[in-house]
Amino acid sequence: MCGRFALTATPDAVQSMLGVMELDPFPPRYNIAPTQPILMALSGPSRAPGSNLPSRSALLVRWGLIPSWAKNPADLPLLFNARSETAAQKASFKTAMRHRRALVPASGFYEWRRLGNKRAEPYWIRPRHGGVIAFAGLMESWSEPGGTEMDTGAILTTEANARLKGIHHRMPVVIEPQDFERWLDCLNQEPRHVADLLKPAEPDFFEAIPVSDKVNKVANAGPELQDRAERPADAITAEKKSSDKDDQLTLF
Repeated sequence: MCGRFALTATPDAVQSMLGVMELDPFPPRYNIAPTQPILMALSGPSRAPGSNLPSRSALLVRWGLIPSWAKNPADLPLLFNARSETAAQKASFKTAMRHRRALVPASGFYEWRRLGNKRAEPYWIRPRHGGVIAFAGLMESWSEPGGTEMDTGAILTTEANARLKGIHHRMPVVIEPQDFERWLDCLNQEPRHVADLLKPAEPDFFEAIPVSDKVNKVANAGPELQDRAERPADAITAEKKSSDKDDQLTLF
């Protein structure tokens, strides 16, 4: 799953990567959580012949998709992730999967590795090459009974790659820049046409850094959340045994 992520790149870097109009200034965000606003890019309106304007538009949405047919969001679970394997068939996601696929810029994400019933260790998982990347997202607009419209969204996940599955069995889907156009083209590309993009990132794409449990609290939102943390001796031992057994977590 992907329940926390960060976007610490500059607005200029995000704008350049997504290919959108100029973005309003925003600060680095080190601990983005569900229900908070997140940035998404979607395919924009058709351009006039010869126009040099970007073909994509960016907007802020609530992280936690609310289907357009929902009468009371409180009756639904918080849909901040969508399983890519079933999103095209699920009532909550199938319309967005067909008509409103999106890109979610990120600098990386956090994941927790369970070490028993009550204990979990957080990791900051970032691209080895650095910079900003794009998760596959879905956007849906929901109208409140009073008529106010809210844009909402979810991040698509897939099974974790061989390098990360020792931490968690799921990971966000990463869309590569060369695939942006096809992923966002909901006019010509049906979900079945882009299913090949919903795959785990290559094993060496991400690196995982053990971090402190400060990230567990949404109120903590500073750069120190991404500092490498010392690991308890018993966790190091457990990790080594896991690595010896299935060649996982050898990057730590």
